[in-house]
Amino acid sequence: MAETGTGQEAPASALPHFEPPRFQALRSILALVLREMGSTYGRSPGGYIWAILQPIGALAVMSVAFSAVLRSPSLGTSFILFYATGFLPFGGYGEVQKKTSGALRYSKSLLAYPRVTWLDAILSRLVLAVLTRVTVGCIVFTGILMFVDTRAVLSIGPILNATAMAASIGLGVGMMNCLLNGLLPIWSSIWSIITAPLFLASGVFFLYEDMPSFAQDILWWNPIMHAVGLMRRGFYPTYEAAYVSLFYGYGLSATLVLLALIFLRRHHKRVLEN
Repeated sequence: MAETGTGQEAPASALPHFEPPRFQALRSILALVLREMGSTYGRSPGGYIWAILQPIGALAVMSVAFSAVLRSPSLGTSFILFYATGFLPFGGYGEVQKKTSGALRYSKSLLAYPRVTWLDAILSRLVLAVLTRVTVGCIVFTGILMFVDTRAVLSIGPILNATAMAASIGLGVGMMNCLLNGLLPIWSSIWSIITAPLFLASGVFFLYEDMPSFAQDILWWNPIMHAVGLMRRGFYPTYEAAYVSLFYGYGLSATLVLLALIFLRRHHKRVLEN
């Protein structure tokens, strides 16, 4: 109990409640995550189921199509596992990049509240995107290993590393796109044109080592290729993926995130206005 100005003790419930800033941020992020879960997956019947069925359907179509013209995949004996180890890291990058690039636009109305910051909006979408893709990946890979004779030998380290690298690349690219989309409205159209061949150039359908040397010199600079190589190293014990560079993958991601943080801190109000 504390004394008031009249000399009387004030009840504990009347005292101001202090909450450390870090807990305020966590509460804001959690609230934003729950809000988007409801708006993204909760409004349509089977919303969460579609998040799982979409990659399964894409993998099934690719496996059937390529098994009709090829005798065996480039690694192992299972087409669906080979394509899953390329498709899921690429999809994880794409999901994180898409969510974070539109974070400020999506949460614009909530950013009027003083406790919700632009960084909370980005982190909440990052958390939801990573949780969704990790859940989808676990379900898809578990189903493949249970029902398909893959002869795979799992190595958890490279798998987790590939997941983290894909997410970090998506975060860096997404935050930069979030900035550029707000400052240059035409940037989204330019970006879609630039990245149109990215799916084909990220090693989903092929191995880096199977490409000619001039193509390898170009493809090496695609950071998603490094995440795909790491993922395949985690399922195929004989595959070394010697071209993979953790320094390049994480270094590029960290550089993009740092630049985006610097410029978004200064220009996030302009981004919101546009």
